[in-house]
Amino acid sequence: MSAGTTVSTDTTPRELLEEIVSIQSVSGEEAACAERLASYFENHGREVWIDAVGNVRAPGDDSALLTSHIDTVPGEIPVRIDTAEATDELALWGRGSVDAKGPLVAMAVAAVRTGLSFVGVVGEEIDSRGARHLITDRDAPDAVINGEPSGWNGITLGYRGLLAGTYVATSESGHTSRPENNAIQDAMDWWQRVEAAFDPDEWTPVFERVTCKPIDIKGGTNDDGLSVETSMDVQFRVPPSYTVAEVREIADAQLNGGTIRWYDDVPPVMMEPRTDVARAFRVGIRKQDGEPRLLRKTGTSDMNIFASEWNCPMITYGPGDSELDHAPNEHLPLPAFDRSIAVLEAVGTTLNGD
Repeated sequence: MSAGTTVSTDTTPRELLEEIVSIQSVSGEEAACAERLASYFENHGREVWIDAVGNVRAPGDDSALLTSHIDTVPGEIPVRIDTAEATDELALWGRGSVDAKGPLVAMAVAAVRTGLSFVGVVGEEIDSRGARHLITDRDAPDAVINGEPSGWNGITLGYRGLLAGTYVATSESGHTSRPENNAIQDAMDWWQRVEAAFDPDEWTPVFERVTCKPIDIKGGTNDDGLSVETSMDVQFRVPPSYTVAEVREIADAQLNGGTIRWYDDVPPVMMEPRTDVARAFRVGIRKQDGEPRLLRKTGTSDMNIFASEWNCPMITYGPGDSELDHAPNEHLPLPAFDRSIAVLEAVGTTLNGD
């Protein structure tokens, strides 16, 4: 933390949220936001430090670890409090208000009030380096509550996994009238075969499908004029019915030229709805006059990373509409933020036996 930092201990949750959202923290630039978050714990008498990769660590009662990410995607949205037309409620606009500073601050407040362990992690939006460091640097807690927007009455139990790689092919240059494939055609043919191999039944829910996406492609004749090269970055979202290794094997089997280097893999995760932590959330949501919703997300989160190493019950929870993740109109209704804190407090009280 910066020397000389002084912060009033009577900062309200809404004020803290506005402060945290006002501090830009694009992936790789989380330090200032991490210091402000650490100061909140320090001013409430909690042990806290910023670890080697930039995570904010506030150990406590390990009956549950509350954790969410500090970083955001790029994009400046003027921070303001205004009425949201869709709900006619006061809302906070700003990059990260939904993904995931709303969940982050709600968990920080609940951790201070209940004594539960807390970690604000870095790098979730790019490589999950904070979560990856955490699973090697501490023992598993009794349960993990991961912070991402689910709506204040939603409980996320599952995420698809991720497989990412780069396909590369090279061919001799030649006149375009020749019938043989060049490297660009090899890449196109491979990708068509991959999509056909994972073509789902039209009735299959998206969560249960392997989704194949090319995210970048480059190709053409080299400067020396002697060869054609192409490279294509690809991603696969992996449902719990597959392993990452199975998806990789099927994609490799479609190669007819070129090679692929796999550089990232994250296993899918699906938790049972009848764990103690899931039950505690259902009770906590009902205490706030909400009807619990059980969710499965088609993307990937740090919960996948935690589940790959820690054998304990987990859920993902947090205020906000995930449809606004990364959006130019990202905003969080403040009453939903308030309710989420009340839910987290009730869950913490249940899990730590207070």
